[in-house]
Amino acid sequence: MANPLYAIPGAPLSAAAAAAPVAAPAPAEPAAPVTVGEVLAQSQVEAVLDELDRELVGLKPVKARIRDIAALLVIARLRERLGLAASKPSLHMCFSGNPGTGKTTVALRMAQILHRLGYVRKGHVVSVTRDDLVGQYIGHTAPKTKEVLKKAMGGVLFIDEAYYLYRPENERDYGQEAIEILLQVMENQRDDLVVILAGYKDRMDTFFQSNPGMSSRIAHHIDFPDYAQGELLQIADRMLAESHYRFGPGAREAFDEYLQRRIAQPHFANARSVRNALDRMRLRQASRLFADRDRPLDADDLSTIAVSDIRASRVFAIATNPENQT
Repeated sequence: MANPLYAIPGAPLSAAAAAAPVAAPAPAEPAAPVTVGEVLAQSQVEAVLDELDRELVGLKPVKARIRDIAALLVIARLRERLGLAASKPSLHMCFSGNPGTGKTTVALRMAQILHRLGYVRKGHVVSVTRDDLVGQYIGHTAPKTKEVLKKAMGGVLFIDEAYYLYRPENERDYGQEAIEILLQVMENQRDDLVVILAGYKDRMDTFFQSNPGMSSRIAHHIDFPDYAQGELLQIADRMLAESHYRFGPGAREAFDEYLQRRIAQPHFANARSVRNALDRMRLRQASRLFADRDRPLDADDLSTIAVSDIRASRVFAIATNPENQT
């Protein structure tokens, strides 16, 4: 039987050939984006930015800077399509600010943005400190650092309190070896890894002054301000709602007073301290309900933080706050 693939042009096909299924045409490739809106629609980056706005109270300068970086990346994608960009923009960053100001959360959202726009392959975040990178004896640091870098490839490496890598006062410290390995990877493999350094601003400034090679590789410095008292109260409202708790009558005002006193005391860590305070207040609530073991408890009882749960804190009892203040 003649193969229909080799049929003579113009000759009638056999019945079998005529009945043979015709392959469906391959689906057309989506058109390359030519507008900012098309890039945003294809990448869904705007959804990440909107989520960041909803997730974090305040931090307007931080959110504005993240949107600026996202805009830079979107425009770079359009330039690349037209052959106007010779290389990817440098994306290593420094997040400086006090504890509890949202640095880790923003790093997670930044990784999503980078992944959705195609700047990293995976979009995961590997969060480490000095102990994960620096060894305790000769020959230990290099394999530790390289193993962390291997896990982070294709995503974001978030190094918290990065300045602890550099300890010039200790001649036998191996942190400098980790820094040198990081510098090499940040330069040679920046198409496959974004490094975010984080920590207190003054200490990060000193770290960069002592390590100019690291400073020169950081393209974006973002300062995270402390939360205002009203913003911390909003954060408390959100945290309680997420756990299905609420302030009872007068309790929100008592917690506002707690914040006023606590902010002025040592070791305050913004949203982190708010979370810790609420955890202790829930503990006091549980102890209060546990003590009244014969009383039937309804949902309102189980979800309400009372004024007494807040004012039992030592913050109200003493003028200065010792370490491990409750």
